[in-house]
Amino acid sequence: MGSKTIRKAALYLALGACLGAMAPSVMAQQVTGAVAGRATAGDQISVTHRATGLTRTATVSADGSYRLGQLPVGDYQLQTLRDGRPVGEPVTVNVALGGTTTVNLGSGGGVANLAAVQVVGSRVVNRVDVRSTETATTVNREEIARLPVAQSLSSVAMLAPGVISGNSSLGGMSFGGSSIAENSVFINGLNVTDFYRRQSFSTAPFAFFREFQVKTGGYSVEFGRSTGGVINAVTRSGTNELEGGVEVTFQPDAWRADFQDRYYDDGTINTRGSRDRQSFTKANVWASGPLIRDRLFLFAMYEQRDNESRYTNSTGSTWTNSGADDGFWGAKMDWNINDDHSLELLAFSDESETGYDNFGYNWDTNERGALSGERTVETGGKSGSVTYTGHFGENFTAKAMYGINRSQSYSRSPADTPCDWVTYNTASYGAAYRAMGSPVLGCHPGASVVSHEDEREVGRLDFEWALGDHLLRFGVDHELMTTDRVTAYPGSGVQYTAYGRTSATQVLDNGVPLPPGVNAFLMGRERADGGVFDITATAYYLEDIWNITPNLLINLGVRVDNFNNKTATGDSFIELDNLVSPRFGFSWDTRGDGTTKLFGNLGRYYMPVTSIISYNFAGGLLDERRFYPLEGWRQETNPVTGATYMAPIMGAQIGPVDDQFNISVRDYRQSVDQDIDAVYQDEAILGFQSMINQAWSWGVNATYRRMPNAMDDVRINALCGQRHGTLWPIANPGDELTLWGTTEMGCAQDGWVTIDTSKEGYITVGSNRIIGYADPKRTYKALEFQIDRAWDDKWAFNASYLWSKSEGNHEGPVNSDTNYGDTGMVQHWDHPANNDRYGYLFNDRRHQLKLRGSYRFNEMWSVGGTFTALSGGPITAFGVTWPDENFAVAGYTSEGSGGGTGWLCVQNCAGAWDQRVYEFSPRGAFGRMPWIFDVGASVTWTLPVEGIDLRARFSVFNLLNHQREVNVRGRYEGNPGVVRPYFGTATGWQAPRSAQLVVTWNF
Repeated sequence: MGSKTIRKAALYLALGACLGAMAPSVMAQQVTGAVAGRATAGDQISVTHRATGLTRTATVSADGSYRLGQLPVGDYQLQTLRDGRPVGEPVTVNVALGGTTTVNLGSGGGVANLAAVQVVGSRVVNRVDVRSTETATTVNREEIARLPVAQSLSSVAMLAPGVISGNSSLGGMSFGGSSIAENSVFINGLNVTDFYRRQSFSTAPFAFFREFQVKTGGYSVEFGRSTGGVINAVTRSGTNELEGGVEVTFQPDAWRADFQDRYYDDGTINTRGSRDRQSFTKANVWASGPLIRDRLFLFAMYEQRDNESRYTNSTGSTWTNSGADDGFWGAKMDWNINDDHSLELLAFSDESETGYDNFGYNWDTNERGALSGERTVETGGKSGSVTYTGHFGENFTAKAMYGINRSQSYSRSPADTPCDWVTYNTASYGAAYRAMGSPVLGCHPGASVVSHEDEREVGRLDFEWALGDHLLRFGVDHELMTTDRVTAYPGSGVQYTAYGRTSATQVLDNGVPLPPGVNAFLMGRERADGGVFDITATAYYLEDIWNITPNLLINLGVRVDNFNNKTATGDSFIELDNLVSPRFGFSWDTRGDGTTKLFGNLGRYYMPVTSIISYNFAGGLLDERRFYPLEGWRQETNPVTGATYMAPIMGAQIGPVDDQFNISVRDYRQSVDQDIDAVYQDEAILGFQSMINQAWSWGVNATYRRMPNAMDDVRINALCGQRHGTLWPIANPGDELTLWGTTEMGCAQDGWVTIDTSKEGYITVGSNRIIGYADPKRTYKALEFQIDRAWDDKWAFNASYLWSKSEGNHEGPVNSDTNYGDTGMVQHWDHPANNDRYGYLFNDRRHQLKLRGSYRFNEMWSVGGTFTALSGGPITAFGVTWPDENFAVAGYTSEGSGGGTGWLCVQNCAGAWDQRVYEFSPRGAFGRMPWIFDVGASVTWTLPVEGIDLRARFSVFNLLNHQREVNVRGRYEGNPGVVRPYFGTATGWQAPRSAQLVVTWNF
C-alpha cells in the first residue's frame, strides 16, 4: 500500500472517530457573504466554490445589476455565461464574512473595476465594501497566523478600534463606551452569549474558527439584544480535499516574567504575586474531507489542554495549586443536497474541570503548610445547531436554524458540609491578621456552594427576496433561556468575615454604632437562594436594501423585540413587549467605481433583562447580616485534612439583624415596576472610506451613542410620601414607578401607586425631605481614523486612532467604579446620592492607538507585530455621606459595599450630621490612571520544502513588560472626613510579559 493511500486511510479513520465523538449532537447556522456588481444585461453570472464545487447562478437584470447572496465564506470561481457559453476567462473572487464582494464585469467577461479591487495571487479581494452601512473589522485565520495574537475570541476583538478591556476585576470587553455586559457573541449564527450576567460566552477550540467579524456599530436588524458590540465568528468546514493537521501550543512558565510585588507608601503589602507560576500546553488534531465528493463534507477537531497554576493570595499567606486537563472538540458537517439546498450541522464542547488545592504559606521562609482545603469547579458545556438553506429560483432564499447552547458552573469541596467559611477584610483587619502569623482561618477553603446550569434553545427563520432594485430581508427568531441555579454558603450557611475598627465613631451596616472597647468584629452573613427561571425572547425584523441608483444604496429596517422574564413558579415577572428598533443606513459610491464611499447609520438597540435579575428577585433571597464582637481566635482541627486552623471566638450579637436585602417570593408587586421600560441605546454613525491604490485604503467615521434610561434595583422608602421599610424594586430610576402600596406603608388604601421617581420615592434620614433620583444618562462620542495596507503575499499594515469621550452618571448594567458586577443590581441606584453627578465614566479612554502589521522576508521567515496605546481612565472619589442627611450612602466597612457619593466631608465631620461641611467632587477630579502601552511581536519559520506544510510561530506578548495599573481604589472615605489610606492605589495591573510557541503541521 502506498504512503498516499495510507495517509488517506488514516484521515478517514480520524474523520470517523471524530464523527462518532459528536453524539449526542446539537447543531449550527452558517454565516455567509455575497458577490454583486454590474455586468451585461441578460448574461448569467456563475460562481463555484473552489473547495466544495457548490455552484450558484444569477441572471443579470435589465438595469445591468446582479447579486448572489448567502454564499459560504471562501474563494469562488466566477464565470460569465452568454447563451450558455463561457465568456472570457474565469475570475477567482474572495467572499468575506458578512461582506459583499463587488465585481463589475465588462462585455468580454473580464473584471471592469480592477482599480477598485485588489488581486492577491489570482484572487479578487474587495478593498471598499460599498454595500455595507456598518462599522466592522473582519479578520481571517490566515491574518491571525501572521500576528502575535492570543488564541481567544476576546483577543481578536481587541484588534478592532474602540474595543478595550473592561475592569480587570470583572473581565470582559467594552465596545464603544458600553459596559462589559452589553455585547453578543455568535458562532455560525448561534448566540452563545452568557445570559445570566452577559459577561462571558461559550467558545469552541480557537483553531476551529475560520473568520471573525467584530461589529462595533451600525449592525442590521438581523442582530439585536446588544447595546455594545457583536463578535460574529464562523468555523472551518470540510472540502473536497482530504486534509489533516496537528497544532501544538507551548506557553511555559519559564517564558513568563514575574509579577511585581506591590506595596503601599507606608510599606505595607498591597499585593504579592512574584512567586506565581503558570504553564499552559495544548495540542489539537484535525481532519477534513469529503464523505461524498461535491456533496457531503466533514471537518472535525479534538484539542487536549493542560493548564497548571501555582500562586499565593494577595498577602502571601496562602498557596494554591490548580490544574485542568480537559479535552475540547468541535465538528462541522456540510451537506450540499444539490446546488440550491444545503444542510449544516455544528457541534462543539468547551466543558472544563479545574481542581484547586489550598495550603497555608509563610512568605518569609517560603514554606508551604499543610493542605487547608480542596475545590473542584466545572464550567462550559456542549452546544451546536442545524441549519437548512434553500434557494428557490434566483431571487428567493430561505434559511432555518435550530440550536442549543449549554453551560454550567459547579463548585464543590469535601469541606462544604462540615465547615463554615471564615475570612477577613484586608483593609481593616489585614494588619491584625498578619500579626497573628497569617494562619488559616476556618476549615473551609472559602467559596459558596454553587450548582448552576444555563441552556439557550434557539429557533429562527430568515428570508431574502430580490425584487428589482430591492432586496427584502425578513425573519423571526425565538430564544428560550433557562437558568437552574442554587447557591448557599457552606457549613451552617453563614459566612464570617473579620473586620477591624476604622474610626472611633464607626457605625455598622445595621445602623448601630460599634460599642466602645470593641476593636474587631465579625459579620455573619447568611445567604441562600435558588430556583429554575425561564426567559423568552422573540424578535421579528424586516429590512429593505434598496439601490435607489447604481451608486446609492439605502437600508431601511425595523426590528420588534419581546422579552419575558419569568419567576421560579413560571409566572411573568418582567414582560417587555413590542420594542420597536428602527434602523436606517446608506452607502454612496461617490465615484461610481467602487473605490470610495460615504456611509451612515441611525439605529436603536434594546437590551434584554439578564436571568440574574430573575434569580435574585423572582425566586426569593435570604440575605441577612449579623454582627458580633471578635474576642479572639482558638485553634481547632480540620475534619477533612487533619490540619489545624483558627476559629473565631464570638461575643454577643450587636444590634438587630440587617435584613434589608431579603426578598420575598410571595408578592412580586413590590419587586418590580409594573410599567417598566426596557433599556435601549440610540446610535448615529457617519463615515467615509476610500482606496488610495489597490493595496492601500483609508477611512474616517464619527459615532454618537446615547443611553437615556436605566434598569436596576432602586431604593424606595417613601412610596406614598411617608417613611416605611425599604423596598428594592427593579425599576427605571428617574421615571415613573408603579408599585403596590398598602396602608401599613402610609398609603391611603391598598392598591397600585404611581410616582415620579425623579421627584419622590425616597425620604432622607434626619431631615425628612422627599427627594427623587437624577435622570440616567450615558453618552459616547468618538472620531476614528484608520489606514490599511492589505496583505499581498509580502506585507500588510493597519493603523487606527480613536478619540472618544464617555460621559454620564451611570456606566450601564455593571459598576466598574466599585468592582461590582451583578448585572442590573450594581448599586448605581442604591441611594439618590450615588448618581447625582454627571461626568467622565469608567470606560472613558480618551485616546486609543492600535497598530498591527506583518512582513514576509522569504519563503522561510516572516515577522508580525502589534502595538496598543490607551490613555488612562478617570480616577473618581466616592464618599460615604452627603449633605442634609444622617445616613451612610455607602458602606463604612468595605471597599465594595454601597455605591458612594460625590460629596466629601471637609469640616465638622465627626460632629452632628447637620453641621457637616461638604465639597462636591466631580467624576475624574483626581486625575487619570497612566497610559497603557502594549507591544507584541512574533516570528514565524516555515519549512521551505514543497509539499510539506510545517510552521513554527514564536510570539511575545507585552514585550516591554509594562505592568502599569489599570484599576485603582475609588473609595475615598471610611467615615465622613476620614480618608481611606489607600484611596487611588492600584487594584489591577497589566499582565506580565509572556511568550508562546505554536507549531503547526498540515498534511
